[in-house]
Amino acid sequence: MLSFTEENYLKALVQLTVFSEDVSEIGVNSLAKSLDIKPATASDMVRKLKDKSLVNYEKYGKVSLTPDGAKKGMMVIRRHRLWETFLYSKLDFSWGEVHDIAEELEHIHSEKLIDKLDEFLDFPEFDPHGEAIPNRYGEIMIPFRMTLSEVEVGKDCKIIAVKDSTDFLKYLDKIGLTINDRVRVINRETFDELTTISYDGKTAVVSPKLADNLFVVCAKCVKAKCDC
Repeated sequence: MLSFTEENYLKALVQLTVFSEDVSEIGVNSLAKSLDIKPATASDMVRKLKDKSLVNYEKYGKVSLTPDGAKKGMMVIRRHRLWETFLYSKLDFSWGEVHDIAEELEHIHSEKLIDKLDEFLDFPEFDPHGEAIPNRYGEIMIPFRMTLSEVEVGKDCKIIAVKDSTDFLKYLDKIGLTINDRVRVINRETFDELTTISYDGKTAVVSPKLADNLFVVCAKCVKAKCDC
């Protein structure tokens, strides 16, 4: 049985490597930054995970997941996203509330419970934030998408996912943006990349940080990259 901390490390490594198109290994400093801890602390834990054959690592080198480590990390993500979906769709928690609760529930290890939860929810493919949910085998289909910051001026797009951050989700609620909203990019300033968008009869000027954390597809062809 892995500790909560070990599971959190494996989950972070999956998010930093498996979910990336071109990164299969990272440095300890990058891992530490993602977990908001000191590099020395991350190094100690990485060595423990190596001893359990969950990561590949040599001192001062890169860290990568073994197949077993990737599977275990993916299962933590599966549990997290299923619990978020349950809390949101069945218990009426807001999409900004579910993350912190799911952070605790994701460490419940009963495979039977999680499979029953998946069945009860009718095998959802995506969580409330639009992120794909791994199946019981640790397999996941990550849809092609782009960020709002990549959308050309004058183009329409559809929001399909958002970054799972409590503060960010609260801000989206404040300005009235959510999954499946259609957004048009009206203008983007060259100097500071502030982007003017229109949606649902509203107009707003959003920061590059917001634009980088909204994941979209073309509203016309529902693709990430297109010639529309």
